[in-house]
Amino acid sequence: MLPLRSILCSTSLLIALAAFATTGVASVTSDEAGTGLKAAIARGSEFAVAELGKNDGFLGNERVRIGLPESLRKAESAARKLGFGAQADALIEAMNHAAEAAVVEARPLLVNAVKNMSFKDAKDILLGEPDAATQYFKRTTSAELADKFLPVVKKATAKVELAQRYNEFAGKAAKFGLIAEKDGDLDAYVTRKAMEGLFVMIAEKEKQIRSDPIGTGSSILKKVFGSIGK
Repeated sequence: MLPLRSILCSTSLLIALAAFATTGVASVTSDEAGTGLKAAIARGSEFAVAELGKNDGFLGNERVRIGLPESLRKAESAARKLGFGAQADALIEAMNHAAEAAVVEARPLLVNAVKNMSFKDAKDILLGEPDAATQYFKRTTSAELADKFLPVVKKATAKVELAQRYNEFAGKAAKFGLIAEKDGDLDAYVTRKAMEGLFVMIAEKEKQIRSDPIGTGSSILKKVFGSIGK
């Protein structure tokens, strides 16, 4: 193992990765480790943004589709029975399309998160849990994602009259403890769900790459992630 001073003085993330390699990763060169790690993270984030940012990316995906908050499901059911199904559907569609528009804003933030990755972050991701990269993104981008998503969501929901009524009703209901306070504002709710959906899709791709690096068609991913644990 390289002395600590050498690691601290190194400007290369790749050298740091190699220095902390375990027996299973020792056969992978520093260049390969760095390239493979960054390729995996890039693929996961690009996949998530592309899948969710397209038309019906949220609405057509049951794993991330945004419905009304659980505390309002009974009210939604009652409204549908009273003939307000079309309005409820319009609101749900508006929420999901707002999320689709917002998630496109994630791409530069995710790219920047990779560029700013520390040595410890890289080591933890390379040798960590199946969702280690996803957790890194959550930790480093959530605040910025919320700031970027919220204005886009607001612009989209402002076109839907029922969205304004939601805020009026839900805001009052939250004050009386009838629904969760975090669900009292529609735009904040959609922003949060959009972020959750993004991380769900990143985690899905990350898990796939780790479990089946051969299936990615990338020889570098195969070598790097295929060697871990061996």
